Amino acid sequence: MRDANIRDTDAVEIRDLRAFLAVVRAGSFTVAAQELGYTQSAVSQQIASLEKEVGRRLLDRRPVRPTIAGARLAEQATRILLRVDVARSELSALDDGGSHLRVDVCALAAPGVLSAALRDLRGERPTLKVTVRSTDALTAVSAVARATVDAALVDGITAPDSPLALADPGLLASTALVEVPLVVAFPAGHPLGSRSGVDLEMLDDAPWVVAPNFLRTGAAPMAGARPVSYEGNDLATLLSLVAAGHGSALLPDSSWATPEGIVRVPLRHPQLVHRTELLTLRTPSQLVTRLTDALRRTAAAG
Repeated sequence: MRDANIRDTDAVEIRDLRAFLAVVRAGSFTVAAQELGYTQSAVSQQIASLEKEVGRRLLDRRPVRPTIAGARLAEQATRILLRVDVARSELSALDDGGSHLRVDVCALAAPGVLSAALRDLRGERPTLKVTVRSTDALTAVSAVARATVDAALVDGITAPDSPLALADPGLLASTALVEVPLVVAFPAGHPLGSRSGVDLEMLDDAPWVVAPNFLRTGAAPMAGARPVSYEGNDLATLLSLVAAGHGSALLPDSSWATPEGIVRVPLRHPQLVHRTELLTLRTPSQLVTRLTDALRRTAAAG
């Protein structure tokens, strides 16, 4: 017989996990309820039910934040819900209508490649409706998993020929498209601006303009002095901060013209690249398969 003190967690509801993650993200029961379309009391009941099922307090109420147990559950629940979303989306893809293509794209994720591929695809299917939306890499994973978009072009900094690994292995299909060298963008007149190349270690104590929503830099830690964090995804704004002397920025070499007040110097060491990948479901629709083929051809053509 089972120990009477051991709780049966098989009754944990998916909707309770979603409510829990919404509260963790928002730091507020009220905001989470608005996001989910529930009343605040309904969300409170869902969290209470979840805490009862797992036998632990998951959230501190004032202020609203996860406990140690809650933080552990939030990490696992994110993975669980992504897999549930993928399963539902793959089933929905079996009923492919093929009339509307929705693509999320990160700001520096080879926009020229996407534009050319969509031109070819629409040339084959003139009535195809296309929606392109700006995003960041981590948001794109959730969007593809939940099928709110059909595909996403994501990017980040990594070692040559190394995947970005944005999702758990086997969750989504990832297709490598483009890898380009990196440069350091300096304000004009910077002491290192006239060099033929720089190493990141030369900038250990230098200020950086870091854009966490703009470009994933997990493979290139930049813990310099007095960092400025830019939380948007507009390249012109990022470069204006660099030009004004707030810090340097690490960027792909081929995606932007050098504006006045900026100099670009190639990164020599460590050996890193800017990589663009296409994220789709593992069982994509025919339309997404055609998009993937068009992107591969365009990327290979240079």
